[in-house]
Amino acid sequence: MASAAIFSSLRRRRSPSLEAFLAPVHLNEITLVQTLASVSGELVSSFSDHSFSLQRRNSRSLIRKIEIFVVLFEYLRDSSVKIPSTAMLCFKEFYLLVYRSKILLDYCLQSSRLWLLLQNSSISGHFHDLNQEISTLLDVFPLKEIDVSQDVREQIELLQKQSSRAKLFIDQRDEALRIQLFSFLDEFEKGRIPNRLELRIFFIEKLGIRDAKICRAEIEFLEEQIYNHEGDVEPTVSVLNGFVALTRYCRFLLFGFKEEEEEAMGEMSFGNPKKPRKGLISQEIGDTFLTVPKDFCCPISLDLMQDPVIISTGQTYDRYSIARWMEDGHSSCPKTGQMLAHTRLVPNRALRNLITQWCTAHGIPFDVLDNTDMSMEALTLAASTKAAIEANKATAELLIQQLSNGSQGAKTVAARELRLLAKTGKENRACIAEAGAIPLLHKLLPSPNPIAQENSVTAILNLSIHDKNKSRIMEEAGCLGAIVEVLRFGLTTEARENAAATLFSLSAVHDYKKRISEETGAVEALVGLLREGSSRGKKDAVTALFNLSTHVDNCRLMIESGAVAALVGELGTEGVAEEAAGALALLVRQPIGAEAVGKEEMAVTGLLGMMRRGTPRGKENAVAALLELCRSGGTATTQKVVRAPALASLLQTLLFTGTKRARRKAASLARVCQRCEAATLPMGSWGVGYSLTGNSTTNHGSSFTGDVTVPVSISVPVL
Repeated sequence: MASAAIFSSLRRRRSPSLEAFLAPVHLNEITLVQTLASVSGELVSSFSDHSFSLQRRNSRSLIRKIEIFVVLFEYLRDSSVKIPSTAMLCFKEFYLLVYRSKILLDYCLQSSRLWLLLQNSSISGHFHDLNQEISTLLDVFPLKEIDVSQDVREQIELLQKQSSRAKLFIDQRDEALRIQLFSFLDEFEKGRIPNRLELRIFFIEKLGIRDAKICRAEIEFLEEQIYNHEGDVEPTVSVLNGFVALTRYCRFLLFGFKEEEEEAMGEMSFGNPKKPRKGLISQEIGDTFLTVPKDFCCPISLDLMQDPVIISTGQTYDRYSIARWMEDGHSSCPKTGQMLAHTRLVPNRALRNLITQWCTAHGIPFDVLDNTDMSMEALTLAASTKAAIEANKATAELLIQQLSNGSQGAKTVAARELRLLAKTGKENRACIAEAGAIPLLHKLLPSPNPIAQENSVTAILNLSIHDKNKSRIMEEAGCLGAIVEVLRFGLTTEARENAAATLFSLSAVHDYKKRISEETGAVEALVGLLREGSSRGKKDAVTALFNLSTHVDNCRLMIESGAVAALVGELGTEGVAEEAAGALALLVRQPIGAEAVGKEEMAVTGLLGMMRRGTPRGKENAVAALLELCRSGGTATTQKVVRAPALASLLQTLLFTGTKRARRKAASLARVCQRCEAATLPMGSWGVGYSLTGNSTTNHGSSFTGDVTVPVSISVPVL
């Protein structure tokens, strides 16, 4: 399917693809005429029988013009008429014109009806541009120098006159529909819900959107335009978000849940729950059974980055994902947890070029955006308009009504759609919770239907991202226990992982950390997921355990639940080692925690390994853990750390190359080692030498607060 960018490029007289628009210079005059007759005839036969729901007159007019050229080419092909060189130049230009015509006609057939309405004037302009090109070609075409029949000559001359007089045509029927579409959005903007009968007539009778499947395709197409948004495409992203919300509301208002229920039950009957839909590029890559290089994937979405950008902390994300993160009100880096110094996004052109080369080498489509220097205001996630918010509220009410009174299939569908709706925007999360979704989702958590359980726990996860909803979830009697039960005995891996992520999200509130830890089986289940889960499951579990470790009253429970052994065991696991070391650094601040870690045979070795090969944050957390272990673990534990091989050289390296916090902790640990060494050596003996350089002197009694950094992002599945 052609993209809107192709047509905006045509309007600017710029070729969207060099290979696609190369003139056939290698063809002689006979072969070129034969090719033109073939491709033109194929275009006419392909589109003549199609019914265009929009742009009808412009489409038919263009096809009729091509038909006349087919007559000319077939006559030249079947005769031995000599063709002058000037005519050959015109034919080569016409070859390109036929190709552009096919793209435009394809676009009008395959695009979303709503999108065609929104682009009515622009697409009409594309048809007018092609007509002007035909007129220009005919003006210079040497018809008098070619011996053709009188009938063919008259048709070409008539076409020349018609093309020269043709003006831009905007179908008033289409334009009236476009205005009516905006009127529905205006109703929501004013806080009113549009008339149901008018919506039915508009969507079903006038646009031909006759079932839920077509309506869903309309939504997905509009969402893709938002994702691939260019600065010169109208309407703006905020308005497009409004139309997505309007169409989603109409999907359930007009078509109900029956078709969706049948689809959900069909998935279950084959024991093959449908996974959430991924983005277009991710889906195409998945189908090729390729492993995408880790550095090419966005840490938030886990999908291949289309437009990598660097934020103030130096981390790289896909522009779409980090823009959404910021739009949701976050002011920290998702990966490191550092506060953002500013919200400017700097294009990572070097990485983008590497991604482009990799995609080209593996035959994967990859569209690089022309303008990667867009300001924050021009990004794909502008603030939602009031119309979008009101439409989403109306949709949420329909979904919650089904969640309350619908059949089991309808409840499953409603949970899935609430999961999707709660995934984007704090306004959506707020209105869904205010409408009473949380108690109903809670009731669905014990469902024997894997899809229902998975969608309900993920919907709660998405709702919990909004701070006010955390208290609603925790205050809902039995809801926390039900989430823990899904974590322990969930019917799908994703349900268990998302339950762990929900506990992580809820544990961001300090007062809830002890309640979560004391919930029967919660910590043990997180430990089990950390030991045996998938990469993502381990990540969810370790971040939740880290949060719980920050509450001093949880230390004994964490030890008794086997968390210490599990955290030590994951110090060498990429992706979770930073958080594991950070959690250990918190636990060893208490004597019982230090004692438990000291008893783990591989604890010191694992932390030293992180100091040697870990990330900057991992090294920082590892040295902090060793320092606190020495401070709280007693003489025997301190000597065990001090006598560890290569500790002195690792500390010296950190003093020169580590982060600011890592250097401070390394200096403090070196002093601890010096004192321990001095106390155990006879007078006049020489030790291993934990000497400090002058520029590494630090505050000896600095607080531990802030010295452990972990990612704070929540991995939310994409439907």
